[in-house]
Amino acid sequence: MPELPEVETVVQGLRKVLEGAVIEQAWVRRPDLRLPFPKGLAGKLKGQTIERIARRAKYVLCHLSKGQVLLIHLGMSGRVKLGKGAIPEGKHAHFVIRTDDGNWACLEDPRRFGAVDLIDQALLSSHPFLAGLGPEPLEKDFDGKMLHKGLARRKGPIKPALMDQKLVAGIGNIYASEALFRAFISPLRPCSSLTLTECKALVRTVKDVLAAAIESGGSSLRDHVRPDGELGYFQHHFAVYAQEGEACPRCRAKARILRIVQAGRSSFYCKRCQR
Repeated sequence: MPELPEVETVVQGLRKVLEGAVIEQAWVRRPDLRLPFPKGLAGKLKGQTIERIARRAKYVLCHLSKGQVLLIHLGMSGRVKLGKGAIPEGKHAHFVIRTDDGNWACLEDPRRFGAVDLIDQALLSSHPFLAGLGPEPLEKDFDGKMLHKGLARRKGPIKPALMDQKLVAGIGNIYASEALFRAFISPLRPCSSLTLTECKALVRTVKDVLAAAIESGGSSLRDHVRPDGELGYFQHHFAVYAQEGEACPRCRAKARILRIVQAGRSSFYCKRCQR
């Protein structure tokens, strides 16, 4: 599933082409994805200006001129492609918009776990997808003190907690594993055992790994591509994720990367240097 860096990469690509453009026409080619498309969506979008494109957690938010927001969630296999001229007609091209300058954006979703909604801007924060989300990990208000306070009463391990969107929004499986490795913290550590110093270090590594992944265009493991069709390449910089059996980058021949399952997801770590 695309995580924060992949969605941010999509947002950055869309901004370059769509911000300030007027939606000339839209096509909705099936009744639903994971959820039904809003009724009359194509007609409601027609003629609106795309004023601003933003991200909240793993959601793309297109702010429109009539005070509405087009929300897009990529699900597991969704991707947004950009082009100009003839609009795409493929069987997975479920939702397309074309702007007045001839550019188009197409949501492809072979497995149909994504979602699209149209929301009044005043109701955005209370939308079921967004209500209750924690702070953005790249913002200043996500710091060591906030994380330490959020973990203090949790009894479970730190890795699943980092992926709890109510604690901090947008961190997924890949980047939780990578951040914990950089912070020398085992994914098995009980949340309440982390000191303030360790929480400050973990916040730094979360920010660092997310920023590096965004700079690399995200991680292309199966479905993710940038809107311009290029692949992300942060997967070439993984220290532990999907590296089971490989030598630890820090310990070298003294230890191998292990894989365990936590909350139904794979965690990768070095037992020797992550405590």
